[in-house]
Amino acid sequence: MKKILIAVVLVLFLIISVMLIAPKSYTVQRQVDVNKSDSLVFSYLKLLKNQDEFSVWARMDPGMKKSYRGEDGKPGFVSAWDSEDENVGSGEQEIVSIEDGKRIDYELRFIKPYEAVGKAYMEIEPLSADSTRVTWGFEGDMPYPMNIMLLFMDMEEQLGPALEQGLDNLKKIMNTESPEDKAPDV
Repeated sequence: MKKILIAVVLVLFLIISVMLIAPKSYTVQRQVDVNKSDSLVFSYLKLLKNQDEFSVWARMDPGMKKSYRGEDGKPGFVSAWDSEDENVGSGEQEIVSIEDGKRIDYELRFIKPYEAVGKAYMEIEPLSADSTRVTWGFEGDMPYPMNIMLLFMDMEEQLGPALEQGLDNLKKIMNTESPEDKAPDV
């Protein structure tokens, strides 16, 4: 009995030690260069509804139900989705802040198949008068004891390819369509 108790204590000690050293957060980001001015790119990106045109996740279920609240392109605007496809699930994304011409921050609230909250952002950097670098990133936190899962989940592998494909889609849209078709007057 004493050996079993010692073994249980050692296993618990090992689990707690792993929780303490395991990462509690993750960041995944990708970049693409677009052949349009930074003002045109930012005007397009700040409208959250435009993500439906380039985001891989928005394209996963053409039959998903979408709803919107607030004024697009302003903090507080919410885009919600609901899908029967378990790879899409349901949730909402809200614009939480905009640094005009530079960055848009979002909060993602996943409802199903699991509840979670994450952060996303889009940043732009002018490279020249007609070239702009777009960075799309996701950040998340996993509190103790769930942070152990980050040892077994490769967030780069899970999110990276979708970010790259979405940015490739964005580049095609921005580089092939006329600016007047996609971006509102600023």
